[in-house]
Amino acid sequence: MTQTLKLASRVFHRIHCAPKLGTSLGSRGSNSAPKSLADIPGPSMPVFLAELFCKGGLSRLHELQVQGVARFGPVWLASFGKVRTVYVAAPALIEQLLRQEGPRPERCSFSPWTEHRRRRQLACGLLTAEGEEWQRLRSLLAPQLLRPQAAARYAGTLDDVVRDLVRRLRRQRGRGAGPPALVRDVAGEFYKFGLEGIAAVLLGSRLGCLEAEVPPDTETFIRAVGSVFVSTLLTMAMPSWLHRLVPGSWGRLCRDWDQMFAFAQQHVERREAEVALRSKGKPEVDMGSGAHLTYFLLREELPAPSILGNVTELLLAGVDTVSNTLSWALYELSRHPKVQRALHSEITAALGPGSSAHLSPTALSQLPLLKAVVKEVLRLYPVVPGNSRVPDKDIHVGDYIIPKNTLVTLCHYATSRDPAQFPEPNSFRPARWLGEGPAPHPFASLPFGFGKRSCMGRRLAELELQMALVQFQTVVTLMTTSRPEWELERASGGRSCPRRCRIV
Repeated sequence: MTQTLKLASRVFHRIHCAPKLGTSLGSRGSNSAPKSLADIPGPSMPVFLAELFCKGGLSRLHELQVQGVARFGPVWLASFGKVRTVYVAAPALIEQLLRQEGPRPERCSFSPWTEHRRRRQLACGLLTAEGEEWQRLRSLLAPQLLRPQAAARYAGTLDDVVRDLVRRLRRQRGRGAGPPALVRDVAGEFYKFGLEGIAAVLLGSRLGCLEAEVPPDTETFIRAVGSVFVSTLLTMAMPSWLHRLVPGSWGRLCRDWDQMFAFAQQHVERREAEVALRSKGKPEVDMGSGAHLTYFLLREELPAPSILGNVTELLLAGVDTVSNTLSWALYELSRHPKVQRALHSEITAALGPGSSAHLSPTALSQLPLLKAVVKEVLRLYPVVPGNSRVPDKDIHVGDYIIPKNTLVTLCHYATSRDPAQFPEPNSFRPARWLGEGPAPHPFASLPFGFGKRSCMGRRLAELELQMALVQFQTVVTLMTTSRPEWELERASGGRSCPRRCRIV
């Protein structure tokens, strides 16, 4: 669901573009003068608006990237009112842009979320903070999440969550109409799994998402997470002055966030009380022993409102990557039994047949096909089909000078399906990451972003995905002896999403 919003935010968010070009870029070293925004091709505003609102463009923003490349080339421009967005859809140009960003890269933000924090006098977390506050939070959290050894300390916790997922899927088989081995909403189960995993890391406690009966407060949080994306999109689609006249969407967004903050506050306060009790006469907990991230934030004496803001936003952010990618991984493996059998052989050779032990993060990293499967799924189905930047200075992108404060959308979905980079781009071929054919441009597939604005939870997501696939390949037989039964439903992000899965 976040994929639609993150791209839609780049359409609706107001960016004031500087009218004058800087002169500090220097000479291009050629006789041709640099081109300006006025020279960039693209659809007229009426055509663009018709595509978005009359032809369902908001529900298929990833497809519009591919169409834009075909019609206008690797760089094009579209306008929505006073908002001008430059779209970049070539790996070399994306690299050129990202190499020019400053120490605090800015991207288009969710302005309704920031407004909610202002009205409720709540602190912004890593998703909504900008400028120096964002840099401070990033510098504080990155060592605890982005280093491989930092993610590895949560391996035992995540392994417990994965095993609970397998048990829950077995309980869910055959419920309702259909064959006895059919799980009717496997994507929903993976959504609960993603939330359970990130909560265990952040809070050091289990929410009960994978129990036979999900606790009521956890159910409320789950509903709020799903609802907030819808209310955000509706709120962003109208000017702020309409919120008072048509308060439904804005009120719903505030209720969603209020429920999520209340839920997070309840758990943070429990962790705070435990830390205070532990500190009385007992030695300090070593972060290497698997202590949760909230403990680290409390130890660093971060202000309570900032801890609450970060925990709430990270709970929200930690769900989509795992749930979406795991759904598509199982879907593609079920359709490619040869790959599935090869993956099963690789894993069982490392674990031993019939073993119930889990691989260490170091051992997981040495399974090349497992890593290639995850990379190929993320190439085909990136959780965030695009990203954005708002440069703080005039920059060169190909033949053009992009003025500072101009919204630039990086079309990762289009580049990851570029036949020049990936032969048979729509085919699931993990071997392409194992040296089969020429290597693609390193910026052709960026599912976790790049640089200081890259995904903070990348290491955790990769570890959780690899652990889950190992369990599925060693404990559960997935669609290898019978025809898979999948139901592809339109997901909130605009793309179809696997919903039903036969698990035997």
